[in-house]
Amino acid sequence: MPFPSRSKSVRDGSSQYVAMRFVLLVGVLSFFADFTYESARSILGPFLLTLGATATAIGFISGVGELLGYGLRLVSGRWADATGKFWPITIFGYVVQMASVPALALSHTVWQAALLIILERVGKAIRNPPRDVMLSHAGARIGQYGFVFGIHEAMDQFGAMCGPLIIAAVIAHRGSYREAFAILVIPAAFNLTMLMLARLLYPDPGPLDKHSLSAKGQFPGAFWVYLAGAGLVAAGFADYPVIAYHFQVSGTVTGQWIAIFYAIAMGVSGTASMIFGRMFDHHGFKILLPLTIVCAASAPLVFLGNFWIALLGAGIWGIGMGVHESIIPAAVSPMVGEDRRASAFGLFTAGYGVAWFLGSATIGWLYDKSISDVIIFSVLCQVLALPLLWRVSRFHKSVMSRT
Repeated sequence: MPFPSRSKSVRDGSSQYVAMRFVLLVGVLSFFADFTYESARSILGPFLLTLGATATAIGFISGVGELLGYGLRLVSGRWADATGKFWPITIFGYVVQMASVPALALSHTVWQAALLIILERVGKAIRNPPRDVMLSHAGARIGQYGFVFGIHEAMDQFGAMCGPLIIAAVIAHRGSYREAFAILVIPAAFNLTMLMLARLLYPDPGPLDKHSLSAKGQFPGAFWVYLAGAGLVAAGFADYPVIAYHFQVSGTVTGQWIAIFYAIAMGVSGTASMIFGRMFDHHGFKILLPLTIVCAASAPLVFLGNFWIALLGAGIWGIGMGVHESIIPAAVSPMVGEDRRASAFGLFTAGYGVAWFLGSATIGWLYDKSISDVIIFSVLCQVLALPLLWRVSRFHKSVMSRT
C-alpha cells in the first residue's frame, strides 16, 4: 500500500487546523450564550417564587420550555436539511434567545416571565440542529466526534459556571433579581458579536467534511434504542428551577448560594463533558452504564441532604447533564448520513425534550405531594434506562465501523 503523498498530508493537516479553529470559535460564542441564559436559569426558581408561583407551576413552566426547546428542533432540523441554510437559521435562533433573557427584568407576573422563559428555549431549539451539523462536519475532519462535542460542551458549561457566579455577586450586593437579569444584556451582546465573526470567517463550514463516510438512508436500530434510553434519563432528571425551589423552601441552600451551587454544577459538567467525550471516542456507549448509575444518586442527595450533601448532589447532577449533552450529538453523528443529520439531531432531541417535559411536570407535581415520591420516580427512570444503553453499547462498534 503506497504511503500518502506529502502534499496530501499537508492538506489534511491544514483542514484539521481549520476545523479545530472553527470548533473553538463556535465554543467561544457558546460560552457567552450559556453565560447569559444559564445565569438566568440559576435564579428562575426563586424569582418565580417571588411572583407567587408554586412548585407545580415552576415544574410545568420548565417542562413546557424544555418540550418546545427540544421538540421544535425537529422542525428546525428538517428546515436546515431542506434548505441548507445552516447559518441563517442558527443566527435567527441565537437572536431570539439572547433577546429573551435580559427582558426578564421587565416581567412582573408569573405568566410574563413564563412567556420569556419559553421563548428563550424556542430560540435554542431553532439554532441547535444546524449548529450541531456544522460542528459534526468539523468532527469528521478531525476524526473525533466525542472530542469535538466534548470541547464545545465544556466551553458551554464553563460559561454556565461563570455566569451564575456573577449573578450571585449581583444578588449578594444588590438583592435584586431584576438587576441581575438586566446585566445579562452584556454577555448577550458578546455572543451576537462572536456569532457574526464566525459567520464572516466561516461562511460555509460544510466543506470541512468532504470525505465523510457516514451511511445514508434510514436511521439504524441503535438510533431508536438510544433515543428510548436517553428519554428515560431525561425524564428522571429534575430541572434546576425545581431543585432551586426546593433549596429555597427547605432552607437547605439560600440566597446567592443557590446560584453558586448551579455554577459549581456547570463547572463539573464542563469538565465531565471533555473527559467523557474523549472516553466515548475510545470506548463507546459502555461508559454510559456506570455513569448513569452514579447520576441516579443526584436526586436523593439534593432533595434529602444538608448543605454539603446537596452540594455533592448538585455536582453529580452536573456530571449527568454534561455527559449526555455532549455524547448525544457525538453518538448520533456517525449513525446518520449528512443529508439527514440535522433531521436526526432534531428528531432525537425532540423525543428527548418530550421525555424531559413529562418528567419535569411529573417531578413538580410529585414534589407538592411527597419528596420521597420524587426520589423514587427519578431513580427508577435512570435504572430503567440501563438495559437500553447496554443494548446500544453492543451495537456501537458496528455503527462506528461505517465512518
